[in-house]
Amino acid sequence: MAEALEGKAALLPGLRVGHFTDLEALTGCTVVLGEEGWVAAADVRGAAPGTRETDLLLPENTVERVQAVVLTGGSAFGLAAAEGVMRFLAERRKGFPTPGGVVPIVPAAVLYDLGRGRVNRAPGAEAGYRAALAAGEEVAEGSVGVGTGAVAGGVKGGVGLAGYLLEEGYRVMALAAVNSLGRPFDPWTGRLYGEDFLTERERALIPDRSRYQGSPEDYRYPFLLGQNTTLAVVATDAPLSKAQAKRLAIMAQDGIARAIRPAHTPLDGDLVFALAQGEGNGVGPYTLLRLGAYAADAVTRAILRAVLLSESAPGIPAYRDLMG
Repeated sequence: MAEALEGKAALLPGLRVGHFTDLEALTGCTVVLGEEGWVAAADVRGAAPGTRETDLLLPENTVERVQAVVLTGGSAFGLAAAEGVMRFLAERRKGFPTPGGVVPIVPAAVLYDLGRGRVNRAPGAEAGYRAALAAGEEVAEGSVGVGTGAVAGGVKGGVGLAGYLLEEGYRVMALAAVNSLGRPFDPWTGRLYGEDFLTERERALIPDRSRYQGSPEDYRYPFLLGQNTTLAVVATDAPLSKAQAKRLAIMAQDGIARAIRPAHTPLDGDLVFALAQGEGNGVGPYTLLRLGAYAADAVTRAILRAVLLSESAPGIPAYRDLMG
């Protein structure tokens, strides 16, 4: 059986994660850096996405590797954060080689958090640059970075990280940013939908629910077009081809559906990026199947960690606060 990896222990060697957090505007961005280049793909299941460079990641298109992925608040305005990450990488000469110099490949996706802070401000190029500068192997979770102003079905969303070490020796991880229309918990009982996937230590994060008195009427869905999204980056040290990375992203989407109800709605921009280390030679179908299955499990756990580790914000209660 695969070994569950929790929090920062799930981060793959060769990747670094950095956050920029703007507490005044309740927004931020998160950068996953793989400066030496990782085979990449993406899968979009929400109907209201905000993205950059995702067409480049289609299996039939030329460039196979990216140097970073950006998850950002600020709706479409936040895509400017990727410019700062490009500057950071260009200074280090990391990117796709061209006759005029290297061009860093930095796909990005956004979630909507406009108007949730004291000022209305989206992450820009400087925020992306600072997130890249801050990137390291210590990964903060909860109400940080892209998760600073996130809301998950009426409670505080955030950022979470989880992973697995498979018997074959390969690792797979998921970093999730949760700003979903759907709820991560049953409003009748307070039970987290993906609770069965948590490790024993992660279950210890679940608050006492004995005094919970919620009902569905307390947590009505905010039906606002384009203002909800769950984003994830899944990564593996298995040498997947670009087409196999696409399949990994597709399978990982199931982790969102297990943790959030409803998921992939007309009003969410749900998206999963997939990254793979190595030469891109590919693995056998059974290995890919197992990687995809555990990637989905890791996404579920990462979403729940985000909800469990996030703190309340003005007008946005944390999950643990609702439980009494």
